Amino acid sequence: MSAVTNYSLEQAQKKLAKMYFNKVWDYLEQTDRSPEDDEAMLHAVHTSCYLWMQVGTPLNHQRGEWQIARVYSVLGLADSALRHANRCLELTQKHRELMQDFDIAFAYECVARANAIAGNVEMANKYITLAEAAGNEIKDKDDRKVFMDDFNGEPWQGLK
Repeated sequence: MSAVTNYSLEQAQKKLAKMYFNKVWDYLEQTDRSPEDDEAMLHAVHTSCYLWMQVGTPLNHQRGEWQIARVYSVLGLADSALRHANRCLELTQKHRELMQDFDIAFAYECVARANAIAGNVEMANKYITLAEAAGNEIKDKDDRKVFMDDFNGEPWQGLK
């Protein structure tokens, strides 16, 4: 028999927010996602962000909006990708004091990627330049590598 763990509502929400955030990464890394996987990924990414909005900080919310924008970009759903990428950037600017250097780079990256998906080439190129510059400023070499590896991955609609 397994031990029962009692969590407060806040502890449970934090645990679930992390679990769903990580589950979205599992889906994103799948090379053979089914339509059902895509649907589950969308629900998971929104659930994670919602939970972080309840029990996290504006930094958690910003990262949640980034992940939502990424999911919509990967799925080719430009309008939603743009909406969440712009929200991510708004939160980044509003709460800059909470952001790590890589959060700033990723905020620019998601706006660039969403605009690329939407076919807004000029705006995408503007934010590609900002993202790359911010990525090169990431102090920690491991964080910089994670950013650059992600930044150099698809989807970019042929812009990178």
